[in-house]
Amino acid sequence: MQKIKSLMTRQGLKSPQESMADLSPVEKLRIPSKEELRELREQPIDPEAEQEIIDSIEEVYFSNDSFDMVQHELEKLPPELNLQELEEYRDKLKRQQAAVSKKVADLILEKQPAYVKELERVTALQTNLQLAAVICTNARRQLSVAKEGFTEASLGLLANQRRRQLLTGLLKSLRTIKTLQRTDVRLSEMLEEEDYPGAIQLCLECQKAASTFKHYSCISELNSKLQDTLEQIEEQLDVALSKTCKHFDVSHYTKVQLAYTLLGKTQTAMDQLHMHFTQAIHNTVFQVVLGYVELCAGNADTKFQKMQYKDLCTHITPDSYIPCLTDLCKALWEVMLSYHRTMQWHEEHDKQETNSTAGEVAAAESDESVVDRSYVKKKLEHGLTRIWQDVQLKVKAYILGTDMSHFKYDDFIVVLDVISRLMQVGEEFCGSKSEVLQESIKRQSVNYFKNYHRARLEELRMFLENETWELCPVKSNFNISQLHEFKFMGQCRSPSVSPSKQVASLTSPAQEELSLFQQYIQEGNPFEMQAERKEEETEDVLASNGYESDELEKSVYQDYDSDSDVADELKQDYVDEQTGDVPLKSASRETIRSKKKSDYNLNKTNAPILTNTTLNVIRLVGKYMQMMNILKPIAFDVIHCVSQLFDYYLYAVYTFFGRNDMYESSGLGLISSRLRTTLNRIQESLIDMEAVGENAGVHGAAEDRKEKVPSPHLSQMVVLTNSGTLYGLAQRVVATESLVFLAEQFESLQSHLDTMMPAAKKPFLQQFYSQTVSTASELRKPIYWIVAAKAIDYEQMLLLMSGVKWDIREIMSQHNVYVDVLLKEFEQFNMRLEEVSRHVRIPLPVSNVLWEHCIRLANRTLVEGYANVKKCSNEGRALMQLDFQQFLMKLEKLTDLRPIPDKEFVETYIKAYYLTENDMEQFIKNHREYSMKQLANLVNVCLGSHINKKARQKLLAAIDDIDRPKR
Repeated sequence: MQKIKSLMTRQGLKSPQESMADLSPVEKLRIPSKEELRELREQPIDPEAEQEIIDSIEEVYFSNDSFDMVQHELEKLPPELNLQELEEYRDKLKRQQAAVSKKVADLILEKQPAYVKELERVTALQTNLQLAAVICTNARRQLSVAKEGFTEASLGLLANQRRRQLLTGLLKSLRTIKTLQRTDVRLSEMLEEEDYPGAIQLCLECQKAASTFKHYSCISELNSKLQDTLEQIEEQLDVALSKTCKHFDVSHYTKVQLAYTLLGKTQTAMDQLHMHFTQAIHNTVFQVVLGYVELCAGNADTKFQKMQYKDLCTHITPDSYIPCLTDLCKALWEVMLSYHRTMQWHEEHDKQETNSTAGEVAAAESDESVVDRSYVKKKLEHGLTRIWQDVQLKVKAYILGTDMSHFKYDDFIVVLDVISRLMQVGEEFCGSKSEVLQESIKRQSVNYFKNYHRARLEELRMFLENETWELCPVKSNFNISQLHEFKFMGQCRSPSVSPSKQVASLTSPAQEELSLFQQYIQEGNPFEMQAERKEEETEDVLASNGYESDELEKSVYQDYDSDSDVADELKQDYVDEQTGDVPLKSASRETIRSKKKSDYNLNKTNAPILTNTTLNVIRLVGKYMQMMNILKPIAFDVIHCVSQLFDYYLYAVYTFFGRNDMYESSGLGLISSRLRTTLNRIQESLIDMEAVGENAGVHGAAEDRKEKVPSPHLSQMVVLTNSGTLYGLAQRVVATESLVFLAEQFESLQSHLDTMMPAAKKPFLQQFYSQTVSTASELRKPIYWIVAAKAIDYEQMLLLMSGVKWDIREIMSQHNVYVDVLLKEFEQFNMRLEEVSRHVRIPLPVSNVLWEHCIRLANRTLVEGYANVKKCSNEGRALMQLDFQQFLMKLEKLTDLRPIPDKEFVETYIKAYYLTENDMEQFIKNHREYSMKQLANLVNVCLGSHINKKARQKLLAAIDDIDRPKR
């Protein structure tokens, strides 16, 4: 190893480490010497060979810079050295070194310009770095001076100011937190003052502030406390909302709504409000009814409080029924009024909001606000029907909870009146027809009215059977509207008049009345009027002692011929004989003087003729109409019962004074077919004919008989057989004319009844008036016929006529005695009429009917007397005419009746004596008013004078043909 090193030293070679140490820091490479470069240049250049040499170099030589190649080569030497091998190996290494050196020299020569240039840049960079080091040193020195003179003092001030600001903000936050901690006291005060919007606003602001300071640990507890407070406010707000259901206050409700708006719960508030209204209705009615039930029970038993409302209503006593109903309706009115005012508030509020936003951009109003208002409006409109339905159901339960069939009439009318007013409230409240209320009150009314009408018919029968048919003294200007029962017809604002009726009765739009909600929106209650209606003025319809005044009483018995005593009817041109109708045209003074003979009036003025029973029937009609006016659904039932009252009165008058088979069969048509049909109908539908039998209650249809009334019996106090009183003429006049007066009152009520009657049932009303009411005056004929038939002795006249000889041969100038006797009878009849008229006014139609009947009977008696003649001459016929003319002349001085009834009946029969055979046959066919006997006698008397036997047989056969159909 030492030998190799010495050899290398001799050749001037250095070790790799030494060679690297000789390199400068920049080069870091060995630069070949000049000899080496020359050797390298002298060597042939074969790139491939050179590359092969380089490739033959071991890899280890290329590993790293710290490789010790000498150590490596020495370690490769074999243990036994061979010089030749070593020299060969040395040459190989030299060649390798030379190839590498040549390669390096080539690379160095190739990179020499770049190297030089880069070396220059490094030198310039070194110079710049040295200059920068100098600048930095100077800057640090100057900064140190500035720090000592300015920065430490100024920045210290800024830091202190910033710290001060932070502390000020902290102090403000702490004060806010302290205020937040104390807000619960202020919130409690605001809630006590019912300033709900302010409380909510404060609470929301506190919550907002609390969220700002949520980074403080003390705020988390405060935040939960505020949330609890807000929930408490909502609870109190709900209580405040419920208070508006009974007593609405604008300012209170405004605060509540504003508070809910701040909470953003407008729709929730409306839902809660309707729930409170429903609860208010239930609680109100329950408390009112419970109060009356406990008051009537008289003990502190709490079992009633646990009852259902429907069961509680069944414990109301009849005495407390009306006060409880009134208080019930008053309380419900307050609830409905509150709802009405609530709707008004929202309508006005919406208008104000619309007007305030009219000039602004339409989009400015949030969609949520529009939705809320729309929801509230629909909810309120829907709630109207719902609230009213609840009210109806509560009142229905109360109505049906008590049996009212035994209530007094006035009490029942008050009940109907209250319910009618309540239905009017319902119609104004939501336009409802109140079907629930109508059905319930209809059920009670039908039940009540059926019992009431049955009792009134029995009462009417009792009145009629105890009626003495004395005149009931009333004032001359008496009118049914003066009676208490008919006051409702004249009231322009009666609680019993339905809203639709009130509207229909308005005379002009200017007189349009305010609705109930407009009238009582501030104070008062529509159901308080019930008590006031009982304080109406008393009736003033009865005359003192039967006369209008003392002066009138004195004038009654003054000179009968005085014009001042002439009746109003006689101061007309004429009066229709059949109907008594008076034309409007006034009469002359002469006409008045000429008609005073038939004036049997007692007073100057014609006071209506009626009895206590008539007055009672009229009052009943008024009561029935009140009920019908209030409760239109049973109008037909009521009118049917009203017709039964009239039917029974008419039937009673006919039964007492007009039924007489002997006189009805006279053939004079005293009872028209219409009247007979009416009487038969009444007897079949209303009169219980089985009641007189012993087994009346055993057989027969019980229900049918229950609707009927036994036929009345005339009071034993009424005597109709005394000739001195003209067979009860005074009582007959009072009875008949009271019926006519009753019919007149019914006529005056027809238009009112017609408006009440359902359209489908109007034919019944029309038929009632045309077939029944209008026949009242027709009863005069059969009733007064009995008086006329008994007042004059017609049989005596026939006897006197039978003693007269008619087959005389000379014309007589003196009439027969029977004429004077007949006229004497008429004079006495006239005097007795005047006597009766001192007690009862005899109207002109009555006196006319009486005279007509008497004259008709007299004329028919004359014809009958003439028909009894066996033989008669032409002179005898002339005597008959003389007698009849004498009778007519004297009769016309006794009566004003014109023309004389049946005058032609007598004259035609007398003149028929002169007819030829052919004319006689035609006469028989045309004049069927004569009896077969009268016609046969006419033919027999003419036999021998101008009719032969053959003609007689022919004429008698013609009479027999006429009579055959009758048989």
